[in-house]
Amino acid sequence: MSRYRLDPTPAQEAALLAQCRQARYVWNLALEQWSMWTPDKRPTPGYVEQARQLTEARAAFGWLRAGSQTVQQQALRDFDQAVKNFYAGTHRRPTWRKAGLHEGFRIVGSQASRIVRLNRKWAKVNVPKVGWVRFRLSRAIPDAKSYRITRDRAGRWHIAFAVIPEPIPAPGTGEVVGVDRGVTVSAALSTGELLLCPGLSEGEQARLKHLQRRLARCRPRSKRRERVKAAIAKLQARAGDRRKDWVEKTSTDLARQFDVIRVEDLRVAPMTRRTKPKPDPERPGRYLPNRRRAKAGLDRGILANGWGLLVQRLEHKAAGRVEKVNPAYTSQTCSVCGHCAPDNRESCEDHGVLSRTVV
Repeated sequence: MSRYRLDPTPAQEAALLAQCRQARYVWNLALEQWSMWTPDKRPTPGYVEQARQLTEARAAFGWLRAGSQTVQQQALRDFDQAVKNFYAGTHRRPTWRKAGLHEGFRIVGSQASRIVRLNRKWAKVNVPKVGWVRFRLSRAIPDAKSYRITRDRAGRWHIAFAVIPEPIPAPGTGEVVGVDRGVTVSAALSTGELLLCPGLSEGEQARLKHLQRRLARCRPRSKRRERVKAAIAKLQARAGDRRKDWVEKTSTDLARQFDVIRVEDLRVAPMTRRTKPKPDPERPGRYLPNRRRAKAGLDRGILANGWGLLVQRLEHKAAGRVEKVNPAYTSQTCSVCGHCAPDNRESCEDHGVLSRTVV
């Protein structure tokens, strides 16, 4: 997916936010209909019936009629596809879309081709009921049939074109590399190279901690609280941009240098899931210590180093050349002699090399 930075005017930004609210309302309404189904009831309405209901709702409510019918119908199509993916077992259950968190909508069809290049650095796209909105040309525009407009928590607008990039061809050298992901070292290669994912600087971390403390003292639903949340979101977006940039560059380099890339088959989502409470059998209503605070620090380290995103992008760029191995004892087994011992996490005593049996 190719993403570009939008540059809407204040009037266009207000219109885009209205489109996001309407698309979110239609999605949540369709989700409510689907969630209320029980085995003793009739089947929930599908896309055709929901589109008919949308036409009636637009005739009854002016605020909904003021928006684009193309955007609202596409929200229903996206929800229908999300339900089909859920029943097929390929995706998770559709969830509610929240204001400030899920701000965006998608355009498919002839609207996606209404893009005009202005000069070497700028282009513009015709958004329904909004008009021509400029965006920055950071790379060539792909030939896509749809695009999505989103707004992140930092208040930045982006346009993303749905296109599957071509995989990077193998170099043909027959070289194999093992990638061991960690918290202190983001990626340790079997060649001995250590790669670090950049994050926030010490000054930025201190400012983030200061803002989080201010946020705890702000009154709920106050303007000051909204300003502090926006400042925190900007810092977190900065860290996310650096992480994504590092992942893209690292995955491209690995796909270009090696024919086979081996990684541990780690389930990152369950690993970073919140620890469940442990009820105390001797004291009803009380809970036992579950080391939630200690695990929270590890979870933040895993997510900050982009474990899942790195493997995902490797599978996209080096399609068919990424091998996942069983992670059990890979950090304790020497890749040269096969000796397994806890001390091998640092280096093998006999060979003086990192274990990394992912090789």
